[in-house]
Amino acid sequence: MSEIKVPDLGESISEGTIYKWLVKEGDTVGQGDVLAELETDKVNLEISAEEDGVISSILRQAGENVAVGEAIGIIGIIGSAAGAAAASKPAADSVPQGGSAPAAAASAAAPEPAAAVTAPAAAEGAAAGTAALASPGARKLARERGIDLGEVSARDPIGRIGQADVDGHSAAGPQAAAQAAPAARPEPAKPAPPAAGKAPHAEDGKATERKRMSRRRLTIASRLVEAQQTAAMLTTFNEVDMTAILDIRKRRKDAFKEKHEVGLGFMSFFTKAVIGALKAYPMLNAEIDGEDLLLKKYYDIGIAVAAKEGLVVPVVRDADRLSFPEIERRIGELASKARANTLSLPELQGGTFTITNGGVFGSLLSTPILNTPQVGILGMHKIQLRPIALDEERTVNRPMMYIALSYDHRIVDGSEAVSFLVRVKELLEDPESLLLEG
Repeated sequence: MSEIKVPDLGESISEGTIYKWLVKEGDTVGQGDVLAELETDKVNLEISAEEDGVISSILRQAGENVAVGEAIGIIGIIGSAAGAAAASKPAADSVPQGGSAPAAAASAAAPEPAAAVTAPAAAEGAAAGTAALASPGARKLARERGIDLGEVSARDPIGRIGQADVDGHSAAGPQAAAQAAPAARPEPAKPAPPAAGKAPHAEDGKATERKRMSRRRLTIASRLVEAQQTAAMLTTFNEVDMTAILDIRKRRKDAFKEKHEVGLGFMSFFTKAVIGALKAYPMLNAEIDGEDLLLKKYYDIGIAVAAKEGLVVPVVRDADRLSFPEIERRIGELASKARANTLSLPELQGGTFTITNGGVFGSLLSTPILNTPQVGILGMHKIQLRPIALDEERTVNRPMMYIALSYDHRIVDGSEAVSFLVRVKELLEDPESLLLEG
């Protein structure tokens, strides 16, 4: 028998959410089989079986938060797992609230009087068993309030303690919480009528749906707010005449794809232009570290990709050393992984500057938010024909794109940011010069 544990999730990630189970109790599995999918702040990870056996117990359900190293299920030995599972369920059902399954099983197997066990040992075992059945949120709340989880009664049928149980114990005391535990769940309180002058809410019969935010969406929300609160963010704009790039793509795209087996898109041009501008204005490729500046001498360019679970920014490493086809190929690979939710943590970590393309969704103009701790992000937008005055007498329609640079004004001056964006514009409007930027 072995426990199914939450694996190490990488640096700075201590917990995740069970996204879904791919097996159920009683299923036979082999070593290496994928058992469950775990959602973290950045990527979804698969949890695999470490040995052959039968799923005898699933301890944590989809949607629950779990910590690194925590047991979320049990794999039993083939041939005996069914009996173990059958025995474990009555034992779990018969565990007194606040007790533990191992303690109940031990008392059933050895009918000695309870006095034979010393009080301190019994209390320690009960507390350990109860803590194992408590959610991470409940454990945190108990620590903050100095509450012994062994004294908290759970309303959950299998004895799992939630935050509401800790709240009830803290507010009403152990005795009141114990009395309330066996009772059926109270009916939800009826909403108070809306105050005069206020618009009616969903509780008044309006159609609505409550949907839990995914861990990634919560992380995205937190980081975007953090970026706006910690950085002195400012955005400057310019526009690019895309005539030359469109002409090259029209003339070269077939030969390019035949030779390199990848399409010639816009991102390789923009990546090369950004690198050329970063070399001219290195403060856009820096990072604030306390009272120091980290000036980065490498160019790992993040490319924002819209995935089903939310925006992700995989990184093209050492983009300055890559050719046009290599950049297009790498971006294509990362985008495919992002949409299939198979990106690895190393592919998302780091990055010195980010490019985001809202134009693929029809955006004409926007102000991108920094991908902290980076101090610059370039926003691309929709290509649109607009009348452009060539001189006092001639006006022509040209394919134009607005570009936006958001930057951290703490270390990047306005003149430097404007000059950076002008350099990007110059390189894009003369794409042959990108070959000279190296």
